[in-house]
Amino acid sequence: MRSLLLIMGVLLLGGCMKASDLADGAIYQLRDVGMLDHSQMRRASPWRLQADSFIYIAQGHFAPPGGANTRPNVVAEEAFKGFVEYFPMVRRARGPLGLEEALEQARAAGAHYLLYNRFAYADDRIGTVEEWEDQEALDRLGTDRGVIQLMLIETNTRYMVDTARIRSRGGLLTLYDAKPEELIGPALRDYARRLLGLSD
Repeated sequence: MRSLLLIMGVLLLGGCMKASDLADGAIYQLRDVGMLDHSQMRRASPWRLQADSFIYIAQGHFAPPGGANTRPNVVAEEAFKGFVEYFPMVRRARGPLGLEEALEQARAAGAHYLLYNRFAYADDRIGTVEEWEDQEALDRLGTDRGVIQLMLIETNTRYMVDTARIRSRGGLLTLYDAKPEELIGPALRDYARRLLGLSD
């Protein structure tokens, strides 16, 4: 009897989850039901980069439809913040560039890859009292949304190594005074991790 209780106790303790796993699960569920910010990434390739790859980051001139006033180089700025944590050799263009100009600057800097991106869509919904007083439109209430597109290009061969599309939406708990560009930072950091093979 005593050995049976001991075996049952070991099995029960073996099935317990760590507190961090429980917290991660709760955060995932809250994101999935729309309470917290959520992003969904679709990549064309499972390509991996070495940690010592030199990446040049640039953003196109494209202004996103959807009525949001985003900073001209915000995706490149957020990508740089996410990539610099994982890739020690990363540089960013000072402002928006065309693709050919970005490739030239990447080659001149000696970069192995160009991460070229654009804000494809940004919808800044009403999230403060001031915004409500300005717009007073019930159909504009809700969570912010955005879509960014990424191209990873090998600078020497112009071979497109990977393309990705990231859709982001805000959560009900983070609704107040949020902007679409605030949603893209974590998704771009996740993309950098995926390029290193650190997460699926």
